[in-house]
Amino acid sequence: MTVVRPSLRVEKKLLGAGRVTVIGMDEVGRGAIAGPVAVGVAAVTIDVARVPQGLADSKLLTATRRTELVPVVRRWARTAVGMASAQVVDEQGIVPALGQAGVAALGALVQDGLSLDGAVVVLDGSFDWLSRAVPPSAAPLDVVVRVKADRDCASVAAASVVAKVERDALMVAAHEDAPHYAWASNKGYGSAAHYDGIRAVGAHALHRKSWLHQASSMALDGFDALQDLPVAG
Repeated sequence: MTVVRPSLRVEKKLLGAGRVTVIGMDEVGRGAIAGPVAVGVAAVTIDVARVPQGLADSKLLTATRRTELVPVVRRWARTAVGMASAQVVDEQGIVPALGQAGVAALGALVQDGLSLDGAVVVLDGSFDWLSRAVPPSAAPLDVVVRVKADRDCASVAAASVVAKVERDALMVAAHEDAPHYAWASNKGYGSAAHYDGIRAVGAHALHRKSWLHQASSMALDGFDALQDLPVAG
């Protein structure tokens, strides 16, 4: 398979139009049934160096290559990752959870000294789930939504890599305490081994319970009334 290499064409166009900072943003874990949703950001300015060799959308890279790229990406751009828990997904829904994680990631950049004045966010996808999550007291944030930005835009690809590696590490660590669900391999997504673990020991605190109810009718033949399952430790 040919891996599409991202460029800085979009970022340089925005910077050339007067933007001070371009912040690539991408989410990881939206479709998982366990664990948080993570949002990565990678901020670049007019003096950005050439795209790191081998950078691509995290989904197109091996786990080893993603891990190798993280320190390279962190030197190349200012990066951060925000997360929203499974509980937030259950209580508020996936769109507010994405927004909360995105705002947290931006907040981490600000705490690290980055100003959002003159910044624009390039958000992967076709829907702006970020703007509605920005507090009313905050300055308006410009968001550009772009389909396949994680493939085409280097800053967004970088954001996808740091978010993927950080969330994967969290799920691997969680596997140590709850090996029944095979999180070390499936990272919280709905694999057969994952569903087998739920059948065997019940749901875990990291599970998105509302999503399990939906999955029960589609993927768990004979797996009735997930809401009545015990919660594993």
